This record gives sequence, C-alpha cells and structure tokens, in this order.
Amino acid sequence: MTTATRTPTITTATEPRPAARRGVSALRSSGVFIGRSLLHSIRDGEGLLMAIALPVMLMLVFTVVFGGAIQGDGGYIDYVVPGIILTCAGFGAASTAVSVSRDMTAGAMLRYRTMPIVAATAIVGHVVASVVRNLVATAVVIGVALAIGFRPTADVWGWLGAVGVVTLWILAVTAVFALIGLVAGSPEAANGYGFVILFLPYLSSAFVPIDTMPEWLRGVADHQPVTPIIETIRALLIGGDGRALEAVLWCVGIVVVAAVLAAWRFPRTRVR
Repeated sequence: MTTATRTPTITTATEPRPAARRGVSALRSSGVFIGRSLLHSIRDGEGLLMAIALPVMLMLVFTVVFGGAIQGDGGYIDYVVPGIILTCAGFGAASTAVSVSRDMTAGAMLRYRTMPIVAATAIVGHVVASVVRNLVATAVVIGVALAIGFRPTADVWGWLGAVGVVTLWILAVTAVFALIGLVAGSPEAANGYGFVILFLPYLSSAFVPIDTMPEWLRGVADHQPVTPIIETIRALLIGGDGRALEAVLWCVGIVVVAAVLAAWRFPRTRVR
C-alpha cells in the first residue's frame, strides 16, 4: 500500500500572478444604466404615451376650453404655453421616483451592490434618461402649440436660452423625484409623495397673473421656484421682463441640495 503525498504549490516572485478583478468605471456603468433606462422608456408604450399625451391634453384644455373665458382676444395661448411646458416636465419626471423606488425594493439594487460597479450610477441612469425623455415630450408639446396658434417672437438665442432653462428645470425636478424614490418605502408611496411638486405650477404665474390671486397667496406664488422660471421662459419666447438669474439659482440650488442628500442617503438605504 502506498500513500500519495501532495506537494504544496509554491508561487515564486518570478511567476506571473493571476489578473486582479477589475471593476467597471463610473462613467462606463453610467452609460450602461442610461441605456437601460432609455430602453425601458421605449418599451413602456403606455407610459410613453401618457408622458406625451397628458401634457398635450392639458394644453388643449387650457387653451381651447378655458382660454376664451380667461382672455377673449385669443392671446392666452402665448401666455400659458410656458407654464404648460413646465407642468409637463413635472409630470414626466414623476416616473423617476417610481423607477428608483422599484430598483431599491425589488432586488435590482441589491444585485448591483454585489457587482464590480458603482451602484449609485443606476440613479444617474434614471436621471439622465428622464431629462432626455422629457425634452422629447417638451418638443412635441411645443410643436402642437405652434400648430394651434402659439406665436413666439424669439430669435435663435431666445430659443436656446429657453431650452436651457427648461433643461435645468427638468434636471432639478428629476433630481428631487430620484431622492423621493430613495427615501420612499415602496413605489406606490414614491408616486404619492411627489404630488406637492406637481401642484407647484398651479400656485404660480403659469396659468394666471399673480396680481389676480388673493393678496395672502401672492407672496407664496411669487417666492416659489416655479414662478421665476416660467417668467424667464415667457420673456425669452414672447418678450417682457424675466428673472433669469433667480431662475438659474433656483435650479442649480435644487440640484445641489438633492444630489448631496441623495449621496448621503444612498449608502444608508436598506435595499430588499
């Protein structure tokens, strides 16, 4: 009977070592998650239809149904379209809260955290995809508005400025909805918490001048972020006095605060 002896393997300094496991860069994983979120948006036909149809229907109601009673000379459409654009951005960005919450509660984020990637880039994917999706919806709304009588007087620089302000607002409101998705306990709760943001345009100069509101409400309407943003877009597209600096400061401030809170909250959020 012979006894087999096992010779231990000794790795010397001259032998090549196995390649270390490398992670994916944050930039590359962000690109993957942006593509994932955009693909989900395209495949979600009902959600995409609602994101475009709801703002168009809202604009038709305010211009065709209510417009004659508010301003009989037909000029109300030039006043209300900037407000409709911002209202659309809020409706479109609200789905980000549900998507982020679904990742946190349905097991996807738990899997991302076990992979050699920066898991937080999944949130970046949702935010960037929302900005792209809402810019497309905004273009459709402006196209319909032009077809039914919206007549802006802006030149190329005015249009570029208006698109820039709209993009900043979409980024800001999407960042807030992503934060809501992080802190909400379920997708249903995330969908409900965002109603306050969707209500802000109705308490601003989006649909009627602030001077026509009750005196006790004018201060609230004038000192909330939506009013200077709408008035800036309105000034860029149809003329008048805007509040560009105030609008940009509001948007940048909201993005910074939401990003800091999300960076603090994300590693502390319990995923399931």
